[in-house]
Amino acid sequence: MRRAGRRRYATAVVLGQRGWTPAEVTLTQSAALLPPVVAAIMAGGTAMLGVLATALAVTLLWELAFAQIRKRDLTWHGLTTALIVTAMLPADTVLWQLGVALTLGVVLGELVFGGRGFGFLSAAAASLAFLSFSFPGATLADPGGWIAAAALPGAVLLLLTGLISWRVLLAAGLAFALAGALAGLALSPVEVVPALLFGLVFLTCDPVAAASTNAGRWLYGAVAGGLIVVFGGTGATPDPAALVFATLLGSIFAPLLDHLVVLEHARRRGRVRNA
Repeated sequence: MRRAGRRRYATAVVLGQRGWTPAEVTLTQSAALLPPVVAAIMAGGTAMLGVLATALAVTLLWELAFAQIRKRDLTWHGLTTALIVTAMLPADTVLWQLGVALTLGVVLGELVFGGRGFGFLSAAAASLAFLSFSFPGATLADPGGWIAAAALPGAVLLLLTGLISWRVLLAAGLAFALAGALAGLALSPVEVVPALLFGLVFLTCDPVAAASTNAGRWLYGAVAGGLIVVFGGTGATPDPAALVFATLLGSIFAPLLDHLVVLEHARRRGRVRNA
C-alpha cells in the first residue's frame, strides 16, 4: 500500500516534463478551494469562522507534531484537508466533535502512512466519514448552489494543471447517472450536478485517493459514482454523506484496480513478445 501511495503521488506532482514540489501542489489546491470556502462562510455566517479555525488548528497541529517526530519540515498539506472539510460542514457543527473526527481522519488516514502521498485515503473523506458515523447528531452540509458555482474555477484549474483526472470525473458522473436510472430515481441535472460537483472534484478526484493508471481511473470513477447511488437512498439529490462513503470505499479498491490494470498490461506485452 505504501509503495502504491508513493506512486500515485508521483503521478500527481509530475506533469509532463515539469516537476511539481509538494508545496506547489498544496498551494494550487488551496487556491482552487478558496472561493468555495469563502462561499460557505458567507452562506453560514460568522459561525463558519469557528469551524474553519478549528479545522485549521487541528490539521496543522497534527502536521507539526508528526513533522517534529520524524524530524522533517512542516508540509502544510493539512491546509487543503481543513478547507475541504469546512466547505462540507454546516455552521452548527459541534467543534469538539470536529476536532476528534479530524484527528482520526488526518492521523489514521494519512500521517501514520508517512504523510501526504504515502497513504491511499483522502484525509478529508476519512475525517468526514468519522464525523458522520461517530456522532449520531452530526450532519454534513450540501455543498451545492453558490458553493458549487464557486468551485467551478478551481475545478478548471485542477483539470488544466493535471492535478485531478477528467477520466475519474467523467466516469463517476456517468456511473452515477446510469445507476440512478437503473434504480428508478427521478434525477434532475439542474439539482444533481451542483450537489455532486464539489465532492467529486475535491474528494473523489483526490490524486492520492484515486487510481493512477488511466484504465484504473475509469474503473475507480465508475465504482465511486455507482456507490453514491447505493449509499444515497432514493433522494432527488445525492446525500453528501453518500458521496463521502463512496469515495472512501472506492479509494480502498483503487490500488487493487491499478494492480489489475498493470497485470493486464504485462500479460499483453508477454503475448506480443511470444508472438
